[in-house]
Amino acid sequence: MRGPGRVSSALLLPIALLSLPANAYNATAYKEELESSLRLVHAVATGATGALCVTHHYGRLRAPLHATRWDATRARADLAANILQQLGMETADVLIAVSRGLVVGSSASERVVGARAIALRPDGVVNNSIAWEKYGAEPVAGVTPSLEKPPDSEFPWYVSAHESDSLRSPKFMPSLPGATMEGWWTYPYYSCSAKRWLLSYTVPVSTVRGLKGIVSLDIDISSLEVNQCEAYEYDDNQIYSFHGTHKCPNETTYCEYKPNRETSTRYSGWARGSYICKCRPGYYSIHHPEGFNGTLVEVAYQEFEENGVDIWNEPYECLKCQPGCDSCRGPEPCLATYNWPFRISLLVISVSCAVMTVVLTIYTRHHRRVKVFRVASPVFLSITLLGCAMMYMEMAAIFPVLDMYSCIATKWTRHMGFCITYTALLMKTWRVSLTYRVKSAHKLKLTDKQLLQWMAPILLIMLVYLGTWTLSAPPDAEVITDNRGLKFKQCTYNWWDHSLAIGEILFLLWGVRVCYRVRHAESLYNEARLISIAIYNIFTVNSLMIAFHLLILPRAGPDIKYLLGFIRTQLSTSTTVLLVFLPKVLRVVRGTGDTWDSRARARGVPASSSLNGIGLVPDEPPDLYQENEQLKEEVQKLAAQIEFMKIVQMEMHNRHLRPKPGGYFSANATTMPQSPMHSKTLNISQENTEWGPV
Repeated sequence: MRGPGRVSSALLLPIALLSLPANAYNATAYKEELESSLRLVHAVATGATGALCVTHHYGRLRAPLHATRWDATRARADLAANILQQLGMETADVLIAVSRGLVVGSSASERVVGARAIALRPDGVVNNSIAWEKYGAEPVAGVTPSLEKPPDSEFPWYVSAHESDSLRSPKFMPSLPGATMEGWWTYPYYSCSAKRWLLSYTVPVSTVRGLKGIVSLDIDISSLEVNQCEAYEYDDNQIYSFHGTHKCPNETTYCEYKPNRETSTRYSGWARGSYICKCRPGYYSIHHPEGFNGTLVEVAYQEFEENGVDIWNEPYECLKCQPGCDSCRGPEPCLATYNWPFRISLLVISVSCAVMTVVLTIYTRHHRRVKVFRVASPVFLSITLLGCAMMYMEMAAIFPVLDMYSCIATKWTRHMGFCITYTALLMKTWRVSLTYRVKSAHKLKLTDKQLLQWMAPILLIMLVYLGTWTLSAPPDAEVITDNRGLKFKQCTYNWWDHSLAIGEILFLLWGVRVCYRVRHAESLYNEARLISIAIYNIFTVNSLMIAFHLLILPRAGPDIKYLLGFIRTQLSTSTTVLLVFLPKVLRVVRGTGDTWDSRARARGVPASSSLNGIGLVPDEPPDLYQENEQLKEEVQKLAAQIEFMKIVQMEMHNRHLRPKPGGYFSANATTMPQSPMHSKTLNISQENTEWGPV
């Protein structure tokens, strides 16, 4: 990983460029210079350098790069300039030694391929000059013909002292802020004679005898790379000024650098368009799924700039994927479609059912004094209807495209409605179970208030659980796919759901056990059996729906899942409402709501018994006189039975009483006549046996 110092330097150099006078380096001019440089790179890479090398010997770029990697080479050039300044530049031997040392002393990684030392008279005439070139194993010395006369501005590494006393020239790259250098780096340039991309460092020298000169060295940078994509990491082998100069449409594509490794030239990295324009996530191209070739994009952009032919942007644009697609290869949809008319029809039915339960609640409260409602505890009937209305409203919660709030509403309506409805029903059935199994003569009474006290902790536990779930880890919607690979949202299922499902299953199993224990109990209007059927039904429906969701249709679409939810609600909630309330409403409509159940009365169920095990308790205070009369009647029956048994025992086992032949107590009597008292006792015993305590 590169050090932060180099990265900060990379950021400071563009700032230094933009801080120069606006007429020279504004943003537009800088961009145009980069484009011109890229065209030169393209011309060299394609071999189209004929005009360039005929009219000029160098092709200069206006693209700065990082030169800190050659700091050691630069330091040697600065040292050589200091030596010449101290020793003088009059003798050629000194120039030869100093310039040769710059070439020979360089390492292979520095790639110094040339060095020169030039001494100039005050009139600009060359006094002494020496140049070294190293393109092989050993450097070669020589004085080029161009150096036999005063150098001109053609050389990228030189500027006349008459033009600038400090030798500072636009040929050189701006120095980094805070950099300590005695010379300047040139911009990268192409040498037609050397057929290489070079970078030169020039140091001015001024002697005490009035001679002026320069020390310069050349570095081969043909191994560098032209990366036009955005670079998020520092790479000193790339020319940073070309970063971000790609022509990919940024709205729909992104640039991916692909160096041209197949080219056999020494400067294979110096090529324009060494990238691929790939479609961004959420976009696609049918004809170019792997991306657009950067070279073609660059050529199209150049024609657009030169001729105004709009063949650049649109052909290389990627098309937007269908909604919900993170990635795609064509215009195929990624989201499952919702059949809204179908869903609205199911929602209307469910909301209508919820409204009907509210109307039925009002109807129940209005007819609460009618016996058919009165013996079934109107309070628990109203609570049951309230829970059913909440379960119906689950269809409204899962109707839209799910999000966190709709998922929270789904969990609350489903589980809270279930808890309210079936807790109320099972409390009544549990009361029947307790009263039905009483073995003593004492009548067990459990009032509605007592049952509500037992019911309150169950509802409180559900409230605390759902509230903790909502506050700590609210359920959210997750994206899933159906069997066709289309995405839609479904509420997440985690250990909160699994724990609550286990609790509800255990609760229903307890309810099934209670219902099984009261299967032989006779009650007014047969309500115990109807509630038992409702409990069996909800247990069966939930089990089947779990099998449908997990085993049969695990990857069903959103409309199928909505239909399954509707079927589950109707089979469980609507069935419960019909079983519990339809017979009562029909009796009231027919005018028999205050008539006792003839079937129950025929089986010996007294009018004071009911499903709740507490009797037909009136709203006004109980009549104590009537209760005392009933107790007296029971005591008299028991006393008569005891007296009869006493007489029987005395006559049968008393040896002093001689029974008459064929009489009542005769031992040889085959058929013993029964006394009226005995018949009455047997009737009472049979009645108590058939109908135990309720």
